Amino acid sequence: MKLILSSCDFKNENSKQFILDNISKPLEEIRVLFMPDDCASKKEILSDKFYDRLVSYGFKRENITVLNYYNADSFKNLDIDMLYLSGGNTFSVLHRIRKHGFDTAMINYIKNGVIYVGGSAGAHIASANTRHVLKYDQNTAQITDFSGLNLFEGILVCHFSNERQAHFESLKREGIYKVFTLTNDESLLIEK
Repeated sequence: MKLILSSCDFKNENSKQFILDNISKPLEEIRVLFMPDDCASKKEILSDKFYDRLVSYGFKRENITVLNYYNADSFKNLDIDMLYLSGGNTFSVLHRIRKHGFDTAMINYIKNGVIYVGGSAGAHIASANTRHVLKYDQNTAQITDFSGLNLFEGILVCHFSNERQAHFESLKREGIYKVFTLTNDESLLIEK
């Protein structure tokens, strides 16, 4: 299992370089399943929008698959190298994944050797719990189960800065989870 977590994934040069340094083949050879954020409409998912974004990061168009949440079952057994979930509202993204039954598929992919790249919301969702993100994201989906995918022991404070220091210290004092911070320039590699 390999997780590459960051606040900014491919949108930041330091994060992008960290990802490139921790994958076993060139980006243009990686077969990726991209998971659109919570705001993506069906029309956007079926358009070139996300393909164009990933091509601009260095992926080859023919190696990109964009998850259509509205037909999620047909994306559960693909031959891919990377599962990539970027930002958005953590709770809305988590709700969308669960609603369409893709949380189990994500775990299966990762347990079978697919690299997981999570940026911001994608990083939070990989963790043990997301409740602490209420401080930063509105719970517009009104979820009550804040558990993440539990792919590693701990939680993250993404986009960490001096403004988030007090919250980080509070979470540490609570002692419920190991707490990791990620500035916009940092990334975290978890391998099991």
